[in-house]
Amino acid sequence: MSDIVTTFKALADDTRLRVLKLLGRGELCVCEIAAALEMEQPRLSFHLRILKEAGIVQVRRQERWIIYSLTDTDMFIRFLLLAIEERISAEQARLDLERLAAFGGRAKICLSERHPVRKNQVKGLK
Repeated sequence: MSDIVTTFKALADDTRLRVLKLLGRGELCVCEIAAALEMEQPRLSFHLRILKEAGIVQVRRQERWIIYSLTDTDMFIRFLLLAIEERISAEQARLDLERLAAFGGRAKICLSERHPVRKNQVKGLK
């Protein structure tokens, strides 16, 4: 029963739902998610840790990047994520995806934890 409670607690936050919507399009590194959400990496790491501990996202290391993706092994979580995908504000998702596109991806130098993303640091953010 505590697994279900942990899962629903992890899903009970707007920021974490926005992260899941982004990851629904494919894997992303922390710097890409931070740019899309206009959020500092330490604060974002808190939310990603909760999603990871709940088994909703998985992590892998690729060179210097930490890459996040949705966990697809648990059918219960997969169905929950499909339901969430349909109910997240289309406008909010569009804005997040525009910021992600403006960031340019991992090809750009990701900012380290010591240099969090700020609105004026990522080209194209408003």
